[in-house]
Amino acid sequence: MTYKETLDWMFAQLPMYQNKGKSAFNSKMDGILKLAGHLENPHKKFKSIHVAGTNGKGSSSHLLASVLQESGYKVGLYTSPHLKDFRERIRINGKKIAKNWVVRFIADNKSFFNANRLSFFEMSVGMAFSYFAHEKVDIAIIEVGLGGRLDSTNIIIPEVSLITNIGLDHTDMLGDTLAKIAKEKAGIIKKEIPVVISEFDEETAPVFKSVAKDKNSKIIFAEEFDYPDYEIGLLGAYQKKNVKGVLATLNALPGFKVSNRDIAHGLKNVVLNTRLKGRWQQIGSDPTIICDTAHNKEGIELVIEQINRQKFEHLHIVIGFVKGKDMDKISALFPKNATYYYCKPKNFRGLDEKDLSSTFSNKGFTGNIYNSVNKALMAAKKSAQKNDFIYVGGSNFVVAEVI
Repeated sequence: MTYKETLDWMFAQLPMYQNKGKSAFNSKMDGILKLAGHLENPHKKFKSIHVAGTNGKGSSSHLLASVLQESGYKVGLYTSPHLKDFRERIRINGKKIAKNWVVRFIADNKSFFNANRLSFFEMSVGMAFSYFAHEKVDIAIIEVGLGGRLDSTNIIIPEVSLITNIGLDHTDMLGDTLAKIAKEKAGIIKKEIPVVISEFDEETAPVFKSVAKDKNSKIIFAEEFDYPDYEIGLLGAYQKKNVKGVLATLNALPGFKVSNRDIAHGLKNVVLNTRLKGRWQQIGSDPTIICDTAHNKEGIELVIEQINRQKFEHLHIVIGFVKGKDMDKISALFPKNATYYYCKPKNFRGLDEKDLSSTFSNKGFTGNIYNSVNKALMAAKKSAQKNDFIYVGGSNFVVAEVI
């Protein structure tokens, strides 16, 4: 098969959460454990850092990878979802896995995948772990896909675990309270392995403390410590919260030498080192156009806070979402003194632009409907003046279509 044919098979043949939602959520670890055994347990052949959380886990993973790269280590990075190309999920020192490696891995294991009906995510995780083991990385930063306790990545025994923050997202699968969701995220805490919590919250802290105590694991709340004010290569004031967790994780990481210079350069050069996209990324000027992948209440709150810090004459917001979000709560976060461009991302789970418009219109927002993300952005560009500001977001899939 060609690379395209291989991806088509992966996406179409097997369940995938980002396309089908809850119906593709696998609540058991049997599949990944079978696959790990079939692949001769590649996850046991490299050191790792495990990163979970509702928001910030992707940025934190990239920041950790960048700093460790600056320290001279060979660093694997597994994240999800991807924006443009599947290979964004699996990198070593910022370089994507080769297309022929993806093709060969699927071809060599296809009969096993079919026989065991493995999910898209299980295949992807198995591929990443095999690749990192084959390439003999010094350490790999592994981002949780969904939750933690039952996530396919949770077969690793990391050097340290990091939990960024907890918000009400994926409540149909992870629980309908912060405490319940925290319990799922806390599932990555391993026996006698330190765990860092980026943000302290009175409702979730007792959950983390209880699990850490049961596991005899040292727990570190990053907000309790003061750190130098480093320059961060990711735009957005909210990244400072992520950086605290990253710095605490590096402090807790045994056996790796990381200097202050490495930290400063790694945080500053994260985009160059790891090729991260979609985090308060500027994609145009005159007018300024910013896109961001924030897609839940907590993430969007931070984005709106960041928008309020900008200087502009008029605000234009291009938005689209996937189904299953509490749009009444989310719409209440957005400013009404803006022009809206409602659209639907090209995805099976995309929320219809008419339904999105109806929710916002009923609350007094002003905007128009467009049948594609790019048409909505084109309309915003046409309407905006030089000193205006255009924001594009609401979903990873929306951002993927504009970058």
